[in-house]
Amino acid sequence: MFKQDTIEISRDCDALLIPSGVKISIQKGTLIMITQALGNSYTVYVNGNLARVAGRDGDALGMIILDEPDVNALDIPIKDKVWELLKTCFDPEIPVNIVDLGLVYECDVTEIPEGGNRIEITMTLTAPGCGMGPVLIADMEQKLRTIHDVSDVKIELVFDPAWDRGMMSDVAKLQLGML
Repeated sequence: MFKQDTIEISRDCDALLIPSGVKISIQKGTLIMITQALGNSYTVYVNGNLARVAGRDGDALGMIILDEPDVNALDIPIKDKVWELLKTCFDPEIPVNIVDLGLVYECDVTEIPEGGNRIEITMTLTAPGCGMGPVLIADMEQKLRTIHDVSDVKIELVFDPAWDRGMMSDVAKLQLGML
């Protein structure tokens, strides 16, 4: 989604600067433009910068509050639930989910003897210096911990092999006008 109208923030709300991931507060009355509304967050243009606003603060932007999807209602294996949730995680600068971008290299679900399941993910970023890595990882962990019977989540960030455009799915390439 791209909304070109300037919007006045109706109340103070927290945000993360893109790509550094530094926390900021956008003050009531500040003028912004929404550039993306995907993955339960809004990317906004504010004071010459891009920032990520959590979906729960959509009302401050004059938008709806975005809710998380409930994959527990789906009658599918846990690993499929993991993939469904990973497809709701978006790079705030690129309107494509991290799965279709090719950022997720491995995803394993292992039953833990004490009970529950461990999710282990190996992933990368589009650029090694991207400050949004910790933000994406925190977003992924928070979403994956909502799956029933998940006891542990481990996400490892790697840069070997380095990400390149060839790792994107055809869906991602089509969304970005590369097909």
